[in-house]
Formats: sequence, structure tokens, C-alpha cells
Amino acid sequence: MSNTRILVVDDEPSILKLITAYLESEGYDFLTAKDGISALKAVKSYRPDIIILDVMLPGIDGIEVLGQLRRESDAYVIMLTARSEETDKIIGLSVGADDYLTKPFSPRELMARIKAVIRRMHTASSSPNSRSVIALEHIRIDNGRRRIWVNDQEIELTALEFNLLNALADHHGLVLSREQLLEKVWGYDYFGDLRVVDVHIGHLRKKIGEDCIETVRGAGYRLQDSETH
Repeated sequence: MSNTRILVVDDEPSILKLITAYLESEGYDFLTAKDGISALKAVKSYRPDIIILDVMLPGIDGIEVLGQLRRESDAYVIMLTARSEETDKIIGLSVGADDYLTKPFSPRELMARIKAVIRRMHTASSSPNSRSVIALEHIRIDNGRRRIWVNDQEIELTALEFNLLNALADHHGLVLSREQLLEKVWGYDYFGDLRVVDVHIGHLRKKIGEDCIETVRGAGYRLQDSETH
């Protein structure tokens, strides 16, 4: 856990100072960047595990940075957005952000989310799922190697998408509410918006098949064991 690398990208000195002060007090290994170009260079050289990324950056904005870094990085991305920019939140999640915080935000809340992410990373690496392989009719999940196949075709998922599918598969046939999925995938200390679940479920459906995950109105989501196309 102490080896987790965190990249903070923001052009506001006061925000950088605030976040890095908390990271330093917790003993985290971190690096900062003040613009999109520097951020992308840092992703290549520093290879962060977690990225705190502001949407409003000089030159290349955070949305474009996110789109580019997703081609080569599986880091957990928390986007920082302005209070009034609802569109930025949805676009950011659609492009590949795992979570977001709205400015002004509580640094303690940010630290709680970072700790939840690190706890999930640590659990995934040191305590494999009791079902090392989950084999359904059309979906097979290898937890040890963190690989999945749909109809014998291997599918590439982000770390969060893998965890989300794994949570649904581990409770195959049962309906999991968005709150339960937040608890299992994002962590117990998650304070965010339930819409992050909906967006990432949408991502999963595009990759494994629209009919694989059923929406149970008013209740949540259930993994279907039906053929995908």
C-alpha cells in the first residue's frame, strides 16, 4: 500500500498545495503536474496508480488528457470538476474517469476515497476472490490473472470494470443495488453520486453485450447468463 503512486494534476497553486499537504501527511508517494502536457509525460515516466485530474487545465483540458492517458494507463482516475459543470462529470465518466469530486471539496473526503481505492487494490492483490474462476454459460472470469472471456473471446476491461463485473458475477442471479455495488467496487467510504454505477454499467454492456446485465427497475442490476452478440 505504501508503494502506491499518486499523480495530482491541477493548475491552481492553492489546490495543489492543499492536496499535496494531505498526501504528504499520510506518507503517500506523489507527483504533481500543472497542465495537460506535463500530466501525460508524467503518466509515461511515473506510471501512477491513482490520478487526481482537474477538468479545467491550460492547453489540453482534463477531458482530452483523460482520453489520451486511457490508451496506455489503467490508473484509477478521480476527476475534479466545477460545481455547475454537470456535463463535465458525465463526459469525464464516459471517457474513462472512475470517479469525480466537485469543487470546492473536502480534502478529508478525497483522502477517504484514495484510501478506499488503495484498500481495494491491496485486497485484489493479496486476497484473491474465493472463487478463483467464475465460469458461467457464456462468461468466464479468471480472478487470479484478472482476465475475462465472453463466448471464448477475451475482452479487455479497465480495473474498475473488471471489479464491477466480478461483483455481479460473484452474486450471479441476484440483484445488486447501486448502493451495494458502490460498497463492493468503490469502497465502504464512498461518498459520491450513484450515477457513476450507471455509467460504468453502460461501459460494461458495450464490451460484454447489451443483454448481459439486466436493469431491474427500482432495485438495481443483475448479471444475465444469456448469450451475447
